[in-house]
Amino acid sequence: MFTPGLNRNWRRIELEASQMFKLDGRVAVITGGETGIGLATAKTFANAGVKVVIGGLLEEAGLKIAKEMSEAGGSVRFIKTDVRYQDQVEALVQAAIDQHGRIDIMVNNAGVYDGMASVDETSESLWDHMVDINMKGCFFGCQAALKHMVAQGYGRVINTSSIGGLIGGADGASYTAAKFGVVGLTRQISKTHSQHNITINAVCPGAINTDVRGNSAAIVSSAAEFMQRGVGSNPDWIKRLVPAQRKGEPQEIANLIYFLATDEASYITGQAIAADGGWTA
Repeated sequence: MFTPGLNRNWRRIELEASQMFKLDGRVAVITGGETGIGLATAKTFANAGVKVVIGGLLEEAGLKIAKEMSEAGGSVRFIKTDVRYQDQVEALVQAAIDQHGRIDIMVNNAGVYDGMASVDETSESLWDHMVDINMKGCFFGCQAALKHMVAQGYGRVINTSSIGGLIGGADGASYTAAKFGVVGLTRQISKTHSQHNITINAVCPGAINTDVRGNSAAIVSSAAEFMQRGVGSNPDWIKRLVPAQRKGEPQEIANLIYFLATDEASYITGQAIAADGGWTA
């Protein structure tokens, strides 16, 4: 039996715990938020009371998702955005500022896949798509968000890399190069901006149950012929290489992104965190 003093302390601890991991009222911008990991993240944020602005290329899907989440009580807006173009990314971030007065969370998630194309199979067009969308788009998103975050003295930046940004044997040449670049960019920015109460981290998913192959083939026609290769397309490879014996779900990555956006993750910065069912172990 607790003594009265201990009862009071226990109630205080319970109250403090109930206030942990809260993001209600925060403002988040998510690129590539209309499908896959980005969509799971947008829904997770919206359900937690975050005001969400999604930028993406797939306009029909984006508008549909924003409408559905808004009708369910969330604050969600979609803006068609091609992250290869700096002015479009800046306009996306500015739209969040104009509507909500600030930006607290930037999730640079927009990405396409090269389907395991080797270096000798990679055309200049395929290379440019992988680097421009996966890495340059991430750079534009960081740059656009950070100038506001520095001014307000607070921010959370989460960049979607891949285990292909940690090891050389998971993906094709151009995708691997771009995702390694995302990890390097994340670490460098953390060195220059963490003193402003801003954390910058990268999540590195393994094989995840999304339609990244189909979406990538639609956006990058030069990658379409390679999309049936790799671990994600072969259940036997999944069982052989992934200790968890399965693909991950988008929600499992969204949960990690959510945590990194909270104040409880305030001392985690400059990290590239694998969520891969043990693949890189």
